[in-house]
Amino acid sequence: MTADQPTLRTAPFADLTPFEVYALCRLRVDVFVVEQQCPYPELDGRDPEPATLHLWFEEDGEVLATIRVLDDGETRAIGRVATAASARGRGLAARLMEEGIRLCEGRAITLGAQAHLQGWYERFGFRLSGPGYVEDGIPHVPMRREPA
Repeated sequence: MTADQPTLRTAPFADLTPFEVYALCRLRVDVFVVEQQCPYPELDGRDPEPATLHLWFEEDGEVLATIRVLDDGETRAIGRVATAASARGRGLAARLMEEGIRLCEGRAITLGAQAHLQGWYERFGFRLSGPGYVEDGIPHVPMRREPA
């Protein structure tokens, strides 16, 4: 693949190799814990749920960007949106969001957005759905996207 065409991957946890699990977790820890200086419980028990889908872009064996889609019953939730510092500005997270929304099959989708990214999520049809809150020292806002 060329630098302009990383590979989009989608898999439930049970189909991930140990190397993929490591790479996905490492990117999330690099972005959220190290870069944003936000120690939080990365391993929250949601990744291995049978209905959770992991989406990521990979290039030369490196995970460049990732999200996960959770099954919350009547709704779906998108979270753990992370892009490697070296891959930012390529639109990878936006492409993952579009694919994640498509995979939600017409269901309402929720997410907890870092407050400074509210406008970015609004581009995908998400709207503020409640008061802001602080999670792990970072201001967040709850957002929801109704099915099309």
